[in-house]
Amino acid sequence: MKRVDTQCLGAPLTGYLHDTSGEIDRASRPTVIICPGGGYEFLSDRENEPPAMALFSRGYQVFVLEYAVGAAASDMRPLEQLSRAVALVRERAAAWHVDPNAVAVMGFSAGGHLAASLGVHWADQRVAQAGSGRNRPDAMVLCYPVIVAGRFAHQKSFDLVTGGDKSLEDFFSLERHVSPDTPPAFIWHTADDEVVPMQNSLWMAAALGQAGVACELHIFEKGQHGLSLCNQEVGTPNPDCAAWVDMCVHFLNRRFHFVP
Repeated sequence: MKRVDTQCLGAPLTGYLHDTSGEIDRASRPTVIICPGGGYEFLSDRENEPPAMALFSRGYQVFVLEYAVGAAASDMRPLEQLSRAVALVRERAAAWHVDPNAVAVMGFSAGGHLAASLGVHWADQRVAQAGSGRNRPDAMVLCYPVIVAGRFAHQKSFDLVTGGDKSLEDFFSLERHVSPDTPPAFIWHTADDEVVPMQNSLWMAAALGQAGVACELHIFEKGQHGLSLCNQEVGTPNPDCAAWVDMCVHFLNRRFHFVP
């Protein structure tokens, strides 16, 4: 494994890349860029390197974006950083052995909101400019994501990402902005999530379906918020929900025609 470290508009981007050799000579691999959760207040450790290693072990090139949080999360800064990260991965596809037509974004909780924000707003002038016009993800993986404003919102996330500007709540209530150009999505949630209600995922899936965008949705009966890999390694063992990892990899492999 080779590790690479770079910056995207001030946000550290760490890559975990497969080595190539005469015996292992894959010209390119599909890639996932991970956005950890943390309510736009911090970045969760359990949603950082552990899922990166899980995807790396299944043959993917993987990057983790440490996007702006806290007071720095306003003014669309995290969204611009992720937009730039997707474009940068494509720009360096040859050097990093990345398939430029198979770049997915994955996010957990508020990181899911960030990933979905790029999925629906990638063509917005400001966002596209930050991504040099090559910023559209080829797929989204949204893990118990923050999506909607209003009754079912995770209000702390909205307060930070909007900087308290109520006029931005519509922009960041993502189910309202899904279009046929939004990338396909794999979404999972738990029915008894008390931090980010499952309606966030249900409404996003409904909006994708209405727009004719491919979507796979899984609602598990039991499980706390912030499960990550749902195993002992991250301190959230939940064998039922742990199935999401293989389901997600199957979804991505099928979309990217990838055989590990």
